[in-house]
Amino acid sequence: MAGSTASSETLALTVAEPEAGARLDRFLAARLHFSRSRLQKLLKAGQVAVNGQARPASYRVRPGEAVRVTVPPPEKSELLPEPLPLDIIYEDRDLLVVNKPPGLVTHPAPGHRRGTLLNALLHHCPELQEMGPVARPGLVHRLDKDTSGLLVAAKTESAQQSLVSQFQAREVKKIYLALVWGRFPEPEGEIAGEVGRHPTARQKMSVHPRRGRAAVTLWRVVKEFPGPLSLMELAPKTGRTHQLRVQLAALGHPVVGDAVYGGGVSRFQGHPKLTGLRPLVHRQLLHAWKLGVIHPRSGEPLSWQAPLPEDFQKVVQVLKNLG
Repeated sequence: MAGSTASSETLALTVAEPEAGARLDRFLAARLHFSRSRLQKLLKAGQVAVNGQARPASYRVRPGEAVRVTVPPPEKSELLPEPLPLDIIYEDRDLLVVNKPPGLVTHPAPGHRRGTLLNALLHHCPELQEMGPVARPGLVHRLDKDTSGLLVAAKTESAQQSLVSQFQAREVKKIYLALVWGRFPEPEGEIAGEVGRHPTARQKMSVHPRRGRAAVTLWRVVKEFPGPLSLMELAPKTGRTHQLRVQLAALGHPVVGDAVYGGGVSRFQGHPKLTGLRPLVHRQLLHAWKLGVIHPRSGEPLSWQAPLPEDFQKVVQVLKNLG
């Protein structure tokens, strides 16, 4: 017997009296747990009909009108599920939180089509394959390959929409730990400015871009070490690519091990006391330590904490022993 193919689904809605006068797109957003972009695609494709006639997003609905939404089957994802290990900190039917190890790419990209965190998530949560037209199902933020720590992923489309909205509204609480070069004149402060693509080195970001976006980070010195080096607590209020790394480098305090932004291990050469650290540092020592979100279904605030990975802990211990 030939295998059956997925077919379109039709959703039937009736406009209630309190909904009269609402724009069609807002009526649908209130009734359906679809992302805004998905609803716009359905409307533009003529797959939303009111009393049998396709209507635009701006149409004002009237009481008693029958709204029918034709939802095409999800396209087959080209992403490959892979049985890779996951350090799961929390999981329920709506979301999961993982502790990403250093060296793991968050999602497939040119040069990294397999072996990523998203490949592992798709194997652990096959339902992600059934999400709507989302390029990276489940993912609402990312960590650089060599940054370790907490990352939250959605398991349903409604959860993804909620988490994306929280990130956009800057409601997600994120705290990182970083070991950086140098001393700070104050115990805490704020970095504010713009971050965007570097004007000439396109693989890098810059605080002096041609076109940038606002980037704000709160910082606090946790401990000072010989070198001089400083263990920092960083709370980004925005989520620009390489934000913490490029902002710290611009201050003259790049993250230890970050060769891209001037914090690479070659700097140990001028610090005899620190030569023993060079074999221990293989990446930027930046760790997503704490994470807090509002649960997309219950509205309850949730928070998690991930311990420093072993390589980071070893460096800190050596520095403590130096006194």
